[in-house]
Amino acid sequence: MVAHLLKRDVSLHPFNTFGLPARAAWFATIETPAQLVKLIALPEWRYLQHFVLGGGSNVILTGDFAGLVLQVRIAGRELVAEEPDAWIVRAGAGENWHLFVCWTLEQGWPGLENLALIPGTVGAAPIQNIGAYGLEVADRIKCLDAIDLSNGEPVVFDGPACRFGYRDSIFKHEAAGRYLITAVTFRLAKEWRPLIGYADVERELAARRIERPTARDIAETVIAVRNHKLPDPIRIGNAGSFFKNPVVDAATFAPLSVRYPAMPHYLQPDGTVKLAAGWLIERCGWKGKQLGPVGVYQKQALVLVNCGGARGEDVLRLAKAIQQSVQAMFGVALEPEPVML
Repeated sequence: MVAHLLKRDVSLHPFNTFGLPARAAWFATIETPAQLVKLIALPEWRYLQHFVLGGGSNVILTGDFAGLVLQVRIAGRELVAEEPDAWIVRAGAGENWHLFVCWTLEQGWPGLENLALIPGTVGAAPIQNIGAYGLEVADRIKCLDAIDLSNGEPVVFDGPACRFGYRDSIFKHEAAGRYLITAVTFRLAKEWRPLIGYADVERELAARRIERPTARDIAETVIAVRNHKLPDPIRIGNAGSFFKNPVVDAATFAPLSVRYPAMPHYLQPDGTVKLAAGWLIERCGWKGKQLGPVGVYQKQALVLVNCGGARGEDVLRLAKAIQQSVQAMFGVALEPEPVML
């Protein structure tokens, strides 16, 4: 029996990196896919709303949750196959993302180094399609395993089936809440090429006097850059980058480029233009400012932080104020990255 896995009235404060208070009516830790399948077979299952929780680094708890929180702790990492041109590597959804990246590099399998030190779990990475410094995790995913929460059946999604987009996937839309990812399989090409086209990375490499970086060099550089710019959630509660970098059409960007010639921007293959949300927020005067118990990090305007005793409504209040400021000054809408529960 697995009914003992269900716990009642559990505090979620330890399970979210923003450090927000909330309680779950029911809570279960999932360490194997078999446990989940047995839970789904319980009579109580059909009456409970579900929320899948990974490392809690990309969620804002707006209040108590009346349903069942499933915390994913499925472990394991292995080389599934070695092909002539790639290593095929699989990891359990509950594995710590950063530690998994470090492990692949230790094995001599480069390809994920630009995504070092991103908080969260392996299973959460494809949901958000995490990305940094020119790389998205979608670029390395071969497929993923999941369990259909409606019937307990296993499902395999290949890359196209995940419908990856910028910080986006099918798991945030029509498949939201329907599946629990149990493992992710990556394809790491043997013909490795460094991705070092971002200014912060280039500056750090130059400071280290590294002209031909290895994958480990890039990982160490990315870690240094992130440590300099972003707060450690163990010390300061936060959910990482709070807003997506907005993407606008050429017609919207044209007048902005005239008014703000120094505005950072990145042309996209489809003709749209990606803007830097942090720059927009900083220009609106929010960097280092505080609204109640929540503030904007003094080193990176893209990050909201818990200044002590914050609640979900405090985070939403500051986020809304920032969105209104950016909309009023630039006519650009900012979309939050974290999931709101």
